[in-house]
This record gives sequence, C-alpha cells and structure tokens, in this order.
Amino acid sequence: MNSCVFMAEVVKAPELRYTQDGQMAIAEMMVHIDPLRADDPKSPLKVVAWGNLGQQVQEQVREGDTVILEGRLAMNTIDRPEGYKEKVAEMTISRLHPVGAGMSLSGGSSSGLPSSTQSKPVGPSPASASPATVVPAMPSPPPAVETDFDDIPF
Repeated sequence: MNSCVFMAEVVKAPELRYTQDGQMAIAEMMVHIDPLRADDPKSPLKVVAWGNLGQQVQEQVREGDTVILEGRLAMNTIDRPEGYKEKVAEMTISRLHPVGAGMSLSGGSSSGLPSSTQSKPVGPSPASASPATVVPAMPSPPPAVETDFDDIPF
C-alpha cells in the first residue's frame, strides 16, 4: 500500500490548472520537508491535488504555510535538455491539514475514509464530562475458610 504522511512548509503557492477537457481541476505546489539531521538540506517535493481538493488547496493554502499532507508518493522520470534523465518525487494528496488551524481539506471518496473520521477530538463525551455521584465500594467480606499455614511443607 502506498500511503505517506508528511509535515511540510509550502514554498511555492498552489497554481490551479484544468485538464484538456476543462472538467478536472489540478492544483500543483512545491513544499519543503525538514531533514532529520540539522546539517542536511530541506527536501523539495512537488505536490498535486485533483478535483475539488485542488480547488480548495488553491483557495486556502498560501506560501509559507505549514501543512500535513496525506497521500501517495510516485517517482517520475523527466528528460532534461542537457541530455540526461532526472527522477523527481511527486505526491498526489488525498487530504491536507493546515497546522495550527481547526480545518482539514479532504479529497472526498479518493481518500478511502469518510470525511467524518477527520480530526475529531479524543476524550470523554460531554455527557460523561459532568461530575457523577461516587458510590463508595462495599468492603469485601472476610474469607470463609482460613488457611492453616502450619500445613505448608517448607
């Protein structure tokens, strides 16, 4: 299964374009992923969003935003004018979560999960959050049979 989650900084604002038939929106942007070690450079990654998610990304994501991206990763080979082939990573996202905001953008049915499963707070329900009357526990009765420790063979 090809599924990735990255936290990244948007370095090039999303650009919206459409397929040749004009039916499907495609948003493309560049992000940088922080390295694991301080002396390594940031990793650039091209991000693509399709359909309604692409339109939402173009409208709501700006350069400099920090986002969490969910989707699948692919490697594309590009023929360079210098005569060599270059491999470039590209992520097709199914969800985007702005960091520090309470909203989440989802690609709908392409995400594989219903949108109702997104970013719900985890904790007690409001009904169980109210104080309840505590009933003291009944002391347990003493055991009916007492053990005779003199019969233990050691």
